[in-house]
Amino acid sequence: MTSRSSVPRSFLWIAIAYLLAAAVACPLAVFLAASLPLWQAIAVADFAATVVVFAFSVGLGNSSVYDPYWSVAPMLIAPGLALSGAEGAPLVRKIVVVGLVLVWGARLTFNWARGWEGLAHEDWRYVNIRAKAKRGYWPVSFIGIHLMPTVWVLLGCLSLFPTLSRAARPLGALDGVAFVVTAGAIALETVADEQLRAFRRAGPAPGRILDHGVWSWSRHPNYLGEVSFWWGLYLFGLAADPGAWGCIAGPASITILFLVVSIPMLDRRSLSRRPGYAEHIARVPALFPRPWRLFRR
Repeated sequence: MTSRSSVPRSFLWIAIAYLLAAAVACPLAVFLAASLPLWQAIAVADFAATVVVFAFSVGLGNSSVYDPYWSVAPMLIAPGLALSGAEGAPLVRKIVVVGLVLVWGARLTFNWARGWEGLAHEDWRYVNIRAKAKRGYWPVSFIGIHLMPTVWVLLGCLSLFPTLSRAARPLGALDGVAFVVTAGAIALETVADEQLRAFRRAGPAPGRILDHGVWSWSRHPNYLGEVSFWWGLYLFGLAADPGAWGCIAGPASITILFLVVSIPMLDRRSLSRRPGYAEHIARVPALFPRPWRLFRR
């Protein structure tokens, strides 16, 4: 085992990468906000942070350095927007939304960290891409593994702009619905991840399929929780400003990402490794539950 495979040292490198990315992005966003619309300033700063993280991915030879970015970036964007000085935005809404984003981000980052094997390990999807791209891997990695997810997350965060950084409508019933959806999404994702972790720690037989608990309702309930989280933020955006319907691009694009890319990729892998997975696909929906089918059992 090489020194690079040391998990503590690997986490140190991750910490350095993300602290440096934040040190570049946060002052840049503040500087640009003086002359650009806030969303443009944050977009440029977000891109700069992605470039910093990508540089560490290249230097350390592992694209999984980027993996926490999905959950870390919104934990900086949300408080930054809330502190942007908008007048008329209800304080309670700001506190609730920022709190939900921080809980979601901290939990998701922790879930990644406790399962990460260090820089000696790289996500199997990146390994496959590396094998296909060969010498062109790093440009592909920058666009497909680093930049595009950053764009998706930024699109998802668009709903935070009317919610946190603009004068907004008073609290209403839609805020209550948004809270239930967002908090419920975090709870679902948490339960799904804990059940998956318990299943793996139990040492299941090769080919065994997790098909109990929330995993009996959806083949990917953790993804369902993730998608629902972004829709919940969108509802908060509509509660703050009914004219912010264009922010639907965020949750819609993230939903399409999971339905068209992530889920098919995981299902193909499971089909090749688990003999009964084809039957599992026929019985359990990919993302959205069909409760009435469960009641027939």
